[in-house]
Amino acid sequence: MGRTRTKKAQRALKSTVVSTTPTVLPQPSIESLVEKTQILLAQCNYELAHKFIKRILERDPTHVEGREMLGLVELENGDIEAAKAVFVTLIPPSPTAPTPPSASAYLYLAQLTDDDPNEALELYRNALNLMSSQLKGKTPASQEPKSSEMEEQTRKTAVRTVIAMVEIWMSDLCFEPQAESECESLLKLAFELDPENPEALASLASVRISQQRPEEAKDLVQRSWTVWKDLETDDAALPPISSRLSLTRHMLELSMYTQALTILHGVLASDEQEVEAWYLQGWCFFLMGDALKEGQSIEDAVELTWQDMKRDARIALERCKELHIASEHPDAQILEHAKELIGELEAQGFHATAPDDEGEDAQEGEDGEWVDEDDSDVEMS
Repeated sequence: MGRTRTKKAQRALKSTVVSTTPTVLPQPSIESLVEKTQILLAQCNYELAHKFIKRILERDPTHVEGREMLGLVELENGDIEAAKAVFVTLIPPSPTAPTPPSASAYLYLAQLTDDDPNEALELYRNALNLMSSQLKGKTPASQEPKSSEMEEQTRKTAVRTVIAMVEIWMSDLCFEPQAESECESLLKLAFELDPENPEALASLASVRISQQRPEEAKDLVQRSWTVWKDLETDDAALPPISSRLSLTRHMLELSMYTQALTILHGVLASDEQEVEAWYLQGWCFFLMGDALKEGQSIEDAVELTWQDMKRDARIALERCKELHIASEHPDAQILEHAKELIGELEAQGFHATAPDDEGEDAQEGEDGEWVDEDDSDVEMS
């Protein structure tokens, strides 16, 4: 009996030992870690993304996409110098730069170089050369876009790079004698890359505005908008919000008010917290009010008075100011101009509405007429 108990005990012990032996799970592949990181970046979960990037780089310190994502996380976390330090390792003369170098790294560094426009142009130019080479099929097979979708994305990025270069020539380097010819040459290249690219059309419109050729600019703005105006607000083919807002600014300069409001309505339908959209909407209403007061006719505004426009301008500008302050928006000029316009509206007798009165005629007098600062009536005609 004693020996039987011993065998049972041994079997039990053996069973216990086997059951407690840790199971060694295979490590996830680097590709799966990259995929997970990309999902986290899309979700703006930068803290967890950083942990996955660390795992990628522990296994492969030279991993190009891992380093690019690390630079992006540092940038999103506000550490500009750390982001730059990462991106410079991806371009020559860094010994760890891949062959060919990273076009994305050049682009990020160009955007972060705000104190030397010529250096920024050179960085953009290097990125553009790499992308142009890709599109012409001159890169090694392992580096070529894997699908027409990737090729299309490369083409769009190349055009946006050209536009960024044009903007430098039109701002920081606008007094250089070759500025105008550089803009024309660059935009010619943009149209070679994508003949009906809406952002390139809008950029050329900006050039034409600066050249005081408004009719040509209007035609270009209309062509740019026509490319995408019938798309749904969630369509991936829509230009980014920043590009749509830029086109809206051109429309305001060209008195294309109703078109501008249509674009701004779509932007705010996508993101009602978009500070610049509220600012531009307020400015648009303000300009429409001035135009109607001067007796000008505005398409699709036949039943609206200039007072209606000024009231709506005040509402939109107050919303812009509120969101700007709450979000600590970096563009101080937007807030400055919004306050300036609000001051003019206040002087004209168009006061801020109480939160509960928005949508009501909160600024009307008891008899349904507007009252200005000196208590004189402003007829609703």
